[in-house]
Amino acid sequence: MALPLHSLLFLFASFFLLQSPAYAATCSDCFTHSRAAYYPNSDELGTETGQCGYGSFGATINDGDVSAASDLYRDGVGCGACYQVRCTDSNRCSDKGVTVVITDHGSGDRTDFILSRRAFRKMAQTTDAATSLLALGVVDIEYRRVSCSYPNKNITIKIDENSNFPYYLGFVIWYQQGMKDITAVQLCETQNFVCKLLDRSYGSVWTTTSPPSGMLSLRMLFSGDDGDETWVVPINNIPKNWKAGDIYDTGVQVN
Repeated sequence: MALPLHSLLFLFASFFLLQSPAYAATCSDCFTHSRAAYYPNSDELGTETGQCGYGSFGATINDGDVSAASDLYRDGVGCGACYQVRCTDSNRCSDKGVTVVITDHGSGDRTDFILSRRAFRKMAQTTDAATSLLALGVVDIEYRRVSCSYPNKNITIKIDENSNFPYYLGFVIWYQQGMKDITAVQLCETQNFVCKLLDRSYGSVWTTTSPPSGMLSLRMLFSGDDGDETWVVPINNIPKNWKAGDIYDTGVQVN
């Protein structure tokens, strides 16, 4: 028996809604279920030897609310990304959870995150609940990616200590902002605009041999999960006589 016209219209409308971009976009707000542990031998902050290459900065960024990631590390592309992580035990855990920055690579017992102790404790409702969570060691969680925000901070680069002017240049990118990944980096000579594509050495560390000379303009490619890509060119340049260990403020923020 044929369906009534109003039933057919309802089914068509429902199908259209499910296929529409507005519906698909809500997936960016969805939580994924997983498990999380914490660094058992660390202090309250993160580690200074994380595989993103942040060094001591990786222990204190975001006030020490940091994490190692397993699959989300993505061969270093995931470094600097921010996630809202909340445990699922309603008796112990808060609805807000904690926002962490990925600074390391690692995995535990079927975990996606290994949090700093500070971040692990912040998932709890109370101090007593935090102690209880630490005693468990590993907890069920749900997580989603969120935008990284560092008020009054611009994207910053630190020249790697192993850099050797003018033959080898490496640097790590600090204060990555927004919800996109940095998937490519170029250095361009400001005089003749000759550009060179850098290699991701590991984590958030970018390197090149025979770097361009003179004052250098940095270009970063920000890529989103939706395929959107944008080249960002900071307003501040890297000075022509850059030195290992120096820190340079790019003067740019990314939403």
